[in-house]
Amino acid sequence: MKKALVIGIDNYPKSPLSGCVNDADSIANVLEVNGDGSPNFSVRNITASTTQITKRELKQQIEELFAGESENALFYFAGHGCLTPVGGYIVTSDGVSYDEGISMNEILLYANRSKAKNKTIILDCCYSGSLGKIPDIQEDRSLLGLGLVVLTACKDNETSAEIRGSGVFTSLVVDALQGGAADLRGFITPGSIYSYVDQALGAWDQRPVFKSNITAFTALRRVTPPLAIEDLRRICSLFADPFEEFPLDPTYEDTEASAIPENCKKFKILQKFNRVNLVIPVGEEHMYYAAINSRSCKLTALGYHYWRLVNEKKI
Repeated sequence: MKKALVIGIDNYPKSPLSGCVNDADSIANVLEVNGDGSPNFSVRNITASTTQITKRELKQQIEELFAGESENALFYFAGHGCLTPVGGYIVTSDGVSYDEGISMNEILLYANRSKAKNKTIILDCCYSGSLGKIPDIQEDRSLLGLGLVVLTACKDNETSAEIRGSGVFTSLVVDALQGGAADLRGFITPGSIYSYVDQALGAWDQRPVFKSNITAFTALRRVTPPLAIEDLRRICSLFADPFEEFPLDPTYEDTEASAIPENCKKFKILQKFNRVNLVIPVGEEHMYYAAINSRSCKLTALGYHYWRLVNEKKI
């Protein structure tokens, strides 16, 4: 069982926002199902555009999210964040000075105590990188329990930007979940999402923060892989030795009179490998000319990585 609590607050009486509800809806929609339409997270999407989300209501929802022994409990928040001398807070609609909302470290406490196998916290709010930091300890430390991953829009001294009615950070997270951060098996993990967001944001932009205490990444979503798994598994049969080149000649190209059907089938798989950077031609720019000119092809470093996974029966 995988469950997600998705919160988006636009309705702040003194400082309204305009894109957080849209962001929450986008996250909820993409988390509910995998790329093939199969169920993924059971999502509870609570937003406030005209109504309010109070501190009491949100605290109750967070407590319920992290209760039980789910496979993955995910918390997403888009709204105001603030930084006080005692740490960061996510701000609720009824937040006021000295009672802004819910402490980020209180959220961390719920997650750390949770019996869920995996916990994921994603925050798109100002100063969100302060989650887990201990204000009275000068060293940059975080207290994350086992199985917890934290992904935030910015560092603890930065604000979170919004463009065209959507948070910059959340827009990138949604793109990553829709397939931008998928590996060749179609798996999208918190680590691959962070890498996608980190590369998309420039040196002058807000910087996302990634914190984790895990022994292995778990997929937050699956999409259709760019390469069929049955094709990927043929990498070991085509390259019995991953460090040797695969010899080619015109019999592998189906437009040639000398073409051999079995060789052509193998070459089509090799061309698929080439398109996803598992294989490159040797001495030629394109796979076609490597065959026509009797050259060869070889595994890339990424190709060797997947060769090893297949060889060890991990795929």
